[in-house]
Order: sequence, then C-alpha cells, then structure tokens
Amino acid sequence: MPTPAASNHSAGPEELIARLKSAHSPREAKLKALRDLKNRIIGNRTKKLVFLKLGAVPAVVGILSSAAAIVGRGGDGESLEFHESVLIQSAATLGSFACGLDAGVKAVLDAGAFPLLLSLISHSNEKISDASARTLRMIYQSKLPPKFDFLLEKNMGFLLSLLNTENENLTCLGASILSHSCQTPLEQQVLNEAGVLKRLVGLLGGSLTQKDGCLEALAAIIKNNQEIAKRFMEPRNGAELNTVVELIKDKNPRTRLLACTCIVSLRNSLVPCFHESGLRNRLILVLCELMDDPSQVGDEAPFVLSDLTSQKEDMQKIAAEASVIEKLCEQLNKGSLTPKRLEGVFLALADLCSKLECSRDKVLNSKVLTSLIQALSHESAAVRRASASLLKNMARSVKNLSAGHFMNESVVLPLVQLLLDPCTSVQIAALGAISNIVVDFNPQKPLFIKCGGVKHLVHLSQSMDSNIRINALWALKNLLFHVDNKCKEEILLELSSSSMASLISDPDPSVQEQALALIRNLVDGTLNSIEYVFGEDCPLLHAIGRQLRHSSSTEVLTQAMYTMSNIASGNEHHKEAIMAQLFPHEGKDMENILIKHLRSVDSQLRIAAAWTITNLTFPGCPGTSGRVAELRNANVVSELKNMVNDPCLDARLRIRTALGQLMMFIDA
Repeated sequence: MPTPAASNHSAGPEELIARLKSAHSPREAKLKALRDLKNRIIGNRTKKLVFLKLGAVPAVVGILSSAAAIVGRGGDGESLEFHESVLIQSAATLGSFACGLDAGVKAVLDAGAFPLLLSLISHSNEKISDASARTLRMIYQSKLPPKFDFLLEKNMGFLLSLLNTENENLTCLGASILSHSCQTPLEQQVLNEAGVLKRLVGLLGGSLTQKDGCLEALAAIIKNNQEIAKRFMEPRNGAELNTVVELIKDKNPRTRLLACTCIVSLRNSLVPCFHESGLRNRLILVLCELMDDPSQVGDEAPFVLSDLTSQKEDMQKIAAEASVIEKLCEQLNKGSLTPKRLEGVFLALADLCSKLECSRDKVLNSKVLTSLIQALSHESAAVRRASASLLKNMARSVKNLSAGHFMNESVVLPLVQLLLDPCTSVQIAALGAISNIVVDFNPQKPLFIKCGGVKHLVHLSQSMDSNIRINALWALKNLLFHVDNKCKEEILLELSSSSMASLISDPDPSVQEQALALIRNLVDGTLNSIEYVFGEDCPLLHAIGRQLRHSSSTEVLTQAMYTMSNIASGNEHHKEAIMAQLFPHEGKDMENILIKHLRSVDSQLRIAAAWTITNLTFPGCPGTSGRVAELRNANVVSELKNMVNDPCLDARLRIRTALGQLMMFIDA
C-alpha cells in the first residue's frame, strides 16, 4: 500500500524553500508552501532568521513578481483568481518577514519587493491592496525604508491619495511614510501647506491603528518647527490641540504615549500657550504612569519624558515634585530591565539631573550608583552612553564632588575603559563625565593619572573627529585646574609642547579654544608653571601670539588673552615675552592689538585684556616703568580712560585697576 505524500507543514525548512524555488513544482503546491511559510514565521524571530539564511525572501519576491505580471496581463476568471491569491499570500509573507525584524526588512528591500508592493496598493482587488499596504507599513516602521521625497509633486499627490482614501490600511501607510520621511523644515512646511496636518487631525477619530499612526505623523511634522506649531494652534481656537490633549486620557497605553509625544513636540517648538501648568502636570503624571507598562510603551515612555524635561528647569521641578526620580530609580533597583528601557531610564535621569541639585541628591540617595557603574560596561552601546551621560550630570554637583563620591577607582576605572570604546558617541559621553569628575576639588586627581586616564586623553586629543578632540582637551583642561606642579609634570610626560602648539592651530576654532584654555590652566600658579611654555624657541608662546593677532573667534581670543595674562603675572622675563607678543616689531598694523581687544563688544575679552595690562604693570617690578611707557605710546592709557564707565561691572573694575597702576608711574 503506497504511503501518503508528506504535507507542506511536515516539510523541513530546506524542502519548503526548494518547493518555492522549483520551476517544476505545481502552482497549487507553491501556494500551499507560501501559506505554510507565512504561518511558520508569524511571531517567531528564530524561524524568520532560519528561512532568511535559506534565501526565502528572494524566492517569495520572485513568485510575487511573476504573479503580478500574469495578473497585469489579465486572463480567464479561474486563473486570475488563483494568481491574485498568490499575490495576497506573497505580500503577506513578506510582511511577516519585515514585522519587527530589521534583517527581514533589509532582505525584502534587497530583493526588490518595494516597487512591486508600491504598485500593488492601487490594485482593484482590495485584499491585494490591503496585504501590500500592510507589508509596506511594516517596512516603514523600521529604520531602513527608502526616503520618500515629498517635494516631488507626484509623490505629494500619491501621499494625499493615501490619506484621503476610505481604506484604513492605506491611510495608516500614508501616516507611516510621513513619520519616517518628514525630517526637514522645508518638508514640514510643504506638508502643512498641502493640508496634511488638518487631514491627520481629522483621522484621529478612526480606529486604534489609524489614531496611533496619525499621532506619530503629527509629531514628526511639528517637531522643532515653531511656525508649524503656531499654525497648528490657530484653527478654531486650538480645537486641534484639544483633540490631541483628550487622547492622553485614552484607554490604550500606546495612544496615550503617542499623544504625549505629539504634545511634547508642540511644547519643544516653543509654543507660548504651554505655560499652562495643568497640562504640564498631566503630561508628567501620564508619562510616569506609562513607565510601569510592561510592553514597549514602558520602554519608550522614559524617552518622551527625557524630551519633555531636557534643558527645561520648570519641567524638571514638576517632575521632581511628582516623585518621578524616585520611580525611575526604583526601576533601576528592581533590575531585569530591557536594554531599551535601561537606556531610557538613564537618559531621563540625566536630563532631570542637568540643572537641579536636589534632583542629583535624590539620585545619589536612591542607592543606584552601583547599577550606574555596572551599566558603564553594558553590552549595549546605547546603555553605556546613557549611563555616562547621567554620571556627567550628577558630577556637576560641587558638593558631591567635594565629598569624593566620584573620584574613586570604582567610577574612574570603567570610565577610562570607555575611552577605548569602539562607539564614538560613547567615547564623547565618557569624556563629558570625566571632564566634570576631574574638576574634583579633593586631592585625588593623581588617581586618574594612575589609572592611565591621561594617556588615553592625550591620544584622543589627536583624533580625526573634532568632537572627540574638543572633549578630550576639555577633560585635560579640567584635570589641570588647580593641581600642583608634580601633577602637571606627570601630565606633560604624555602631552608634548609640539602637540599642544599644533592643537592651538587646529582647523576647528572650538579645538583651538579648548587647547588655549588648557594652556591657561597649565600656566596658572607658580613661576615654575609659567616656565612650561618657555621651551626651546617657545613654540607654545608663539602659537598663542599668532591666535591673538589673527583669530576671528571671540572665544579663542578670550582664552588666548587670559593665557597671556597668566604668563604676564610671572617674572621680568615672562612679562617681556608677553610685551614682545603684544607689540611685535615686524608689522606696524599689529601694534594696537591691545586696543583692538579693549574695544571688543565681548565683555570677557575686555576683562582679559585689562587683566593682562594689570599684570604687566604690577608695581615693584624693575621693568614696569619701561612697559608703562610703551603702553602709553601705544595709546593704551588714553583708551582705558575712555572705558572707566564700561557697562560691565567686572570690566569696569578691571579697567580702573589697570588704569590706576599706569597712572601711578605716569604721575610720578
């Protein structure tokens, strides 16, 4: 008696894919194989990956393409109906691969399915249109879909046709395209002018899926665009806003989260009406409640809270009063958080600690420092970056720095390790934390040197990435703040004069500024400290002088002048070296450099110039009278007399002090 043929469902993955790829498989067998493949991979990441490796997606796209060509040519009723079923199953199978898996989305796009699916959403058979639209939505919910150019007239027409249809799958696809592709102010403006905002608000009364998609799209169009946000507020005296605000009370957690996201986008666009405290309090409370949600909503809620409170002291105060910090810390202490949620919690805490000392105290008192330190070594780069950001903001506390909470091996060692991290953003976050910690006012700075921190900072100061160079120099500058000569000497074993001179002349003005600030701290202190810039041929001093004469950056000029002022506080040799830089013999046009900076609109540069004059003319030094004469001949004295009523109080004080010293010698 013959044995029955094996069914598709019992076939192994290789056999199933072979049936899909075979040109000899009956068409009914291929359709069954498609259905079986779709059913096997739905919601199963492991099986999706297995079939991806076997080349399932190109095989399915090939079947989709063939069926689309046959249906496009038309045919008899039975054949047409069969191939339409193939289209539906093929599109749905591709949607299953793309759902929640970037590798699946990439495979679908690489196989050329995108234009095919796009052409099928206008098919007269609604099931084909729906299946294609759902798959495209899955693609647009990832980070990989192609950019949709709204500036092309035909594309805008296509988008509006999606939003204006009665088919919910198509309107949701339109909203997903908007959420992913609307990125520039010009795109936001064009979409608003085309009436997209109004249409999206009108769709908020639809199904749950449609409502959520439209909220995401609204947030994308409004984000960081004050003009669009204002226009959103105008129609019908804020009825659109009220529609969104009502949705933060929706029974569905994701809808509440997306409504909060949309309102945060409005608030961050500086819309004046958001001074209303009731709405601000409600946002904080809703987000706090959503953080307890065990689903993806709970993972995303801290990120929205971070956006709401970032750089906004008023919102940080409301959050602190609502015990949000305690709630976030409680989640950390419970442990077992997903990497996404862990990142969000650290980011939210970092923003909440950015301005308020009381918030930093709450975090420190919540016993989460151990969890924070452990997170610096987390396998996720995003978690490492977020935890370093929190540490950076906690270390803004002078009180906690002085108490020695951060300058110890348990904190310093993992931070130093992060300087070697392969992820640039992690390195920058670690540098930010180190910059704050090494300002530490207790005598533990040598610990950082002992841990190898200086060597890594000097190496990073030579990075090709200017952001890393800036932050590495910032950390070195802070490390040099108020340290003894022994510590300075250990730092200079790693940091050569030639490399410092090169950094002072870096193409990036921000690097120049930090390099000069580093030298300023280096020469602050004893006469021995000042001698560091007087090596063979004085390359550092000449580099500082060149910036003082040629830079157009006020920040660079200010740091250069303060550095000159610190050097001028030294002995006669040091003072005369500064005079030579301020009044070089070659080039008459350079002789009034002091007057140029005394006339600056920037008060800090005026103060720095006045300090330099004060240090150059300090009474009791043997060469002071000669320097006074040279300053007088350069019209510096008359310039100071015109500045005695400077609008800046600090500048006025410095100018009068400098002028008083000069007049002592002139009157004598």
